[in-house]
Amino acid sequence: MGRRNKAYSKDLHQQAYERFKGMHAFGESKKAAVAEGTERDKIFSYNTYKSYWKHTKYFIKYIKENHPECTTLKSARKYVNEWLQVRVDQGLSAWTVQLEAKALGKLYGIQPDNENYFKPPKRNREDIKRSRGDRVRDRHFSKTNNDELIKFCQGTGLRRSELEELRGKDLVTREQIEMEIARLEAIPESRRTPIAQNRLRTLQDARLFRGKYFTLVRNGKGGRARLSPITGKNTAQIVERIKNTPPEEKVWKHVHKSADIHGYRAEYATAIYRTHAREIKDIPYDRVNRGTGRRYQSEVYVCRKDEAGKKLDKAAMLVCSKALGHNRISVVANNYIRGL
Repeated sequence: MGRRNKAYSKDLHQQAYERFKGMHAFGESKKAAVAEGTERDKIFSYNTYKSYWKHTKYFIKYIKENHPECTTLKSARKYVNEWLQVRVDQGLSAWTVQLEAKALGKLYGIQPDNENYFKPPKRNREDIKRSRGDRVRDRHFSKTNNDELIKFCQGTGLRRSELEELRGKDLVTREQIEMEIARLEAIPESRRTPIAQNRLRTLQDARLFRGKYFTLVRNGKGGRARLSPITGKNTAQIVERIKNTPPEEKVWKHVHKSADIHGYRAEYATAIYRTHAREIKDIPYDRVNRGTGRRYQSEVYVCRKDEAGKKLDKAAMLVCSKALGHNRISVVANNYIRGL
């Protein structure tokens, strides 16, 4: 005879997999789910799911090795904070520990405002190790042999996953963008589908950028589509490579695993910022502080912590953020803009 309760025949790996699988909501509107109060039990991006599942498997392995008596997710829950503290003690970065805390929080429904939610170390810019200086992996990466890849990344700012999925059909010109904007705007707003409205916003964002050519990112961070400008002195070479790729084929069939993609994105971001930034002295003092009565520049971003006092143009930061596929200018200031 079989077991009466089939659930207990599944190991921790299978239980966690099925829990996450039940949360799949790829392509659904997160905004709508927030309004309905159902977002806590959903994962809206495949990449987010992939990251959560990867780090949850580390937790499961730890439980199997150190607490083998735990055969259900429920019994293993009490060891979540113990595991996360182990990761801190192992010297993992604050970013990684926060990601693992989020992954297990999603698995168990533990919200950040819960008193039992693990309080990971704070993330400080000066602690960032990625793309800072020479790394061991750099010894296995030839800049000469990968010169075209490096220039392509510096001119497009794509993430690794976006670069690996870029197709020959994903080159877009400004003329094409304006033609499609006109077509969509001709449709009364009341008759536009949500897909058409989102598409129109993506196209209109492209008006923030300078330049003639763009890459279409179909599935960026959070599953969002965007148009990123192709920029820099290697624009013609980048455009030519995409044009010479058949529509359905990948522009890059192999992206070297040791390529410093984040570093190239940072160079791209800095170049975009410099192209659009105003001189700080030219930005008007347009607001008045209620407390002191002094006028100040609302369009100026003042950096904190290790770069305290450095000032940036908020308008240019927004352009940079949109090009990278982010929505917060603080992310650009803390992780991308360098050497200014």
